[in-house]
Amino acid sequence: MVAAMTALAGNMIVSKMAMSNGASFYIISVYSNGLATLVLFPTAFFFLRSNIAPVTFAVVWRIFLLALCGCLADIGSYAGINYSSPTLGSELLNLVPGFAFILAIIFRMEKLNLRESSGRLKFLGTLVLIAGASVATLYKGAAILNKPSILTSSVQASAAPQNWVLGGVLLAMASFLTAAWSIVQTTILKIYPVEMIIVAIYCVFVTIQSSVIALIAEKDLAAWKLKAEMGLAAVLYAGLVNISFRLYLMSWCLRTTGPLFVTMFNPLVIVISAIIGLIFFSEVLYVGSVAGSIVLVIGLYAVVWGKAKEKMVKEDIEGRNGHSLGHHKVPLLQDIIEDA
Repeated sequence: MVAAMTALAGNMIVSKMAMSNGASFYIISVYSNGLATLVLFPTAFFFLRSNIAPVTFAVVWRIFLLALCGCLADIGSYAGINYSSPTLGSELLNLVPGFAFILAIIFRMEKLNLRESSGRLKFLGTLVLIAGASVATLYKGAAILNKPSILTSSVQASAAPQNWVLGGVLLAMASFLTAAWSIVQTTILKIYPVEMIIVAIYCVFVTIQSSVIALIAEKDLAAWKLKAEMGLAAVLYAGLVNISFRLYLMSWCLRTTGPLFVTMFNPLVIVISAIIGLIFFSEVLYVGSVAGSIVLVIGLYAVVWGKAKEKMVKEDIEGRNGHSLGHHKVPLLQDIIEDA
């Protein structure tokens, strides 16, 4: 998970540098997802060619919806970082668990019982997450650290004008879409539990969708040609590292440890992106960012703590029921053991 979070933080920094050099975030999204498709699609069929389950229309249209959420989240994230900073992008990433919790309640995938301590923790944690995001977005404050860049000064000179609030709103929307993505993915895995094929088809759809959006939004046809070296570097990094490599790591961690363990590493992106940004991109650290990130992390761990307590109670109840059933049905269990 440390490697996955480092890959994500690095993508925020590299894409910001590319956009500061004039690269279009629409084009970066198209090319990076296209590259990931070329990598993941043949890889999936190579490893699973012997036992690929048939993909029905019910699965395909859900993956299309999944791709739409991912495509809009991808472009929104790039645009938000372009208008603000990678540091703010990493901070608002912690909104994802809160949004996912709200969506899960709306679609009846999660129950909220305020009479239980776990329910109160999740509810209060979600409110704290929203408060932290508001602080980080609406209050910039004074600069705490502002190291001179070790990159050329032309990078700063060509940087896009910052609009902190607009960037924060776009990043918050991207976090919401990422949460919706996780909800849709959960429904797909219930009917088609082959993650590698889902991700491969997903990348195909995202490439098509992002291409359509780029053709509409990007009027300058010259933008499709990556002139700057940083633009090419951003596409290669995003396609190979952030999408192909990170998605594989995230899928493996989700399968082996579960979503709670994965979620707990989200705040690590704040630290990694801040360090990389300060050293390599002359990223300015503001009071609002620090205060907002602290509040966000507190809210995140409140939600995670509430989920963990709820899981412990559920496992305890299931364990007691299992013990009770085992006590009353010993002959049946013995028959099963003997048959095995």
